[in-house]
Amino acid sequence: MLEFLLCSLITILPDYLYRRFAQGKRFGHEINLFSVWYELRWGITLCVILTICLITAVFYFHPSTKAVNSTFRTVTILPESNGRVAETFVEINQKVEAGQPLFRLDDLEERAALETARRKIAEIEAAQRVARSTLREAEGRIIQARGHLKQARDEYDTRNQLLRQGSSAISEREVERALVQVQTQIGAVDAAVAARDTVQAELDFQLPSQKARAEAELEEAQVALDKTLVVAGTDGYVQQFSLRPGDVVNPMFRPAGILVPERNVNGLAAGFGQIQAQIIHPGMLGEVACPSRPWEIIPMVVTEVQDVIAAGQVRPTDQLVDIGQMPQAGTITVIMEPLYIGALDGLPQGASCIANVYTSNHERLDEPGLSTGQWIVLHAIDTIGLVHAAILRLHAVLMPIQTLVLTGH
Repeated sequence: MLEFLLCSLITILPDYLYRRFAQGKRFGHEINLFSVWYELRWGITLCVILTICLITAVFYFHPSTKAVNSTFRTVTILPESNGRVAETFVEINQKVEAGQPLFRLDDLEERAALETARRKIAEIEAAQRVARSTLREAEGRIIQARGHLKQARDEYDTRNQLLRQGSSAISEREVERALVQVQTQIGAVDAAVAARDTVQAELDFQLPSQKARAEAELEEAQVALDKTLVVAGTDGYVQQFSLRPGDVVNPMFRPAGILVPERNVNGLAAGFGQIQAQIIHPGMLGEVACPSRPWEIIPMVVTEVQDVIAAGQVRPTDQLVDIGQMPQAGTITVIMEPLYIGALDGLPQGASCIANVYTSNHERLDEPGLSTGQWIVLHAIDTIGLVHAAILRLHAVLMPIQTLVLTGH
């Protein structure tokens, strides 16, 4: 309507003035409700054509969209395992800090496993003390066996020497028994040394490995116990948290609530039509009007243009994708940030807005060799941006009235 009114000022109005004052036709007589089309046919036709061209140029070179949102991330509150709630520490919409406890699951089984791991470590430490005593005992047996071996060798050497000297007091049979005794004591020494080595290996390898394993089990049990206490992963606000002691939570099917991270809105995501893909680029200036900030126009700048369209994404499945069954054409995602620091302060996360972006040919107008026709066209493109800016401001003015009065929301 605004475009039609503007176009009528340079088409229908001059045609009417010509008919009225140049041709002498009067409104209500020659120009009446039934002869308007015939009398003002040239002005009406030119007005319609100019209006269509103006609307096309305005919406193409100065895109507008209502698909603007201050998107935000949420964190699902859930434990890493199933369990029954034993205690809760927060309420709905409560502000929490990172690391603050949210709720605790029943931990009797985890505490029992932790105590079992501690007892196992104590048992292994006791076994190490026993093994040290056994080692000392084995070393003593080695000394004892070596003493018996020395005594047996001395006995054998004495008898063997007397036998060689031809003494009648020693028989060959006694010398053989002494040799057998020596060999027996050698075996006893080897057995004592082997027993000592076995105890030493147990102290050096077996028991330390068992203790290390028990300590790992203790750490695992402690981790399992720590997981029963669910804490906030970041600063934010707890939403949809309705757990009470006795409830059962499941990480797959029944989360405990949602944590909304605390942050200020520092950008908006907007979706523009695909036909404007060649126009929108980083650095374009724009404006937004938001219902949560009534009667206010916020200057913005385009910082990023997503080079993919979400509607065309394909997931690997066991069926071929029929392109004809793809969803309707998607939009180009554009990231907009405020032109001035703090311009979006106070805007709620998730707020919706209306956005305009404007084509600027200021730099091209200063290029040498620009023809007069091109100069006029570029100036006209920049100028008609005022139409869209006026429409946005009209939306901002009427938005509270439309929302509160006309729709009753």
